Amino acid sequence: MFTILIPTWNNLQYLKLCVESIQKNSTFTHQIVLHINDGSDGSKIWADDNNIEYTYSSQNIGICKALNLASEKAKTQYICYFNDDMYALPGWDYELVKEIEDIPHEQFFLSSTMIEPKIGKDKNIIQGFDYGDINHFQEKKLVQSFRDLPMKDWSGASWPPNVVPLSLWKKVGGYSDEFSPGMYSDPDFSMKLWAIGVRYFKGIGNSRVYHFMSKSTGKVVKNDGRTMFMKKWKTTPGYFYRECLQMGKEWKGELHEPIKGFKYLSSKFKAWYKTRNK
Repeated sequence: MFTILIPTWNNLQYLKLCVESIQKNSTFTHQIVLHINDGSDGSKIWADDNNIEYTYSSQNIGICKALNLASEKAKTQYICYFNDDMYALPGWDYELVKEIEDIPHEQFFLSSTMIEPKIGKDKNIIQGFDYGDINHFQEKKLVQSFRDLPMKDWSGASWPPNVVPLSLWKKVGGYSDEFSPGMYSDPDFSMKLWAIGVRYFKGIGNSRVYHFMSKSTGKVVKNDGRTMFMKKWKTTPGYFYRECLQMGKEWKGELHEPIKGFKYLSSKFKAWYKTRNK
């Protein structure tokens, strides 16, 4: 059904659990393609031993290039991007496929809903439910209780797990290599879809994964993705998320171009001001 792309960088314990959860908790059969960065933790050997497809780089090339390389092996109609520190919960894919079957066109971008142990500002994440780390994972408790956590469908699909038709992926060129290793590559990808007219950005409340938040990005020398986004798109990522994608608000249907009033002008000025000397 999906080609599931999973970039990984010496995170074998989480990667094993991620792949195993997809294999045992999915309703449909999917193609799984890893991109293995470095692989000095044994990831490459494990993938070979388990007949899992992958692309490989001897050094970490970041999420954007990893996804684009792995996507070249896609054999299905839809691309699904997963993080390696996620656990796919039962029915995660059934809910996405059910949504896809109800959409009368191929101009869409969908996200699953994450369950995370920490509490933050994002309203489209089920927060504050800690089921342990990789060494003390309360898998049985999670599987038994995750459906009881309230979350409606929400607006503004962006970060993984997400699903997009392969035709759209190819049309916008996948994730932007210039954002490597990957900071702000999520809003950039959504903006690329928005720029070609996609307006169906929906988070599916009943499609759920547990996100361990293992913080692999802590090992990365980060790009200044916020500045890059503003220089490229002449607006702020905050404006795009809040006013265009309506991120985190209850889903009310396909989105529309926001009125170009004060908030729009303010975002344009802020983007210019923040990038004028960069």
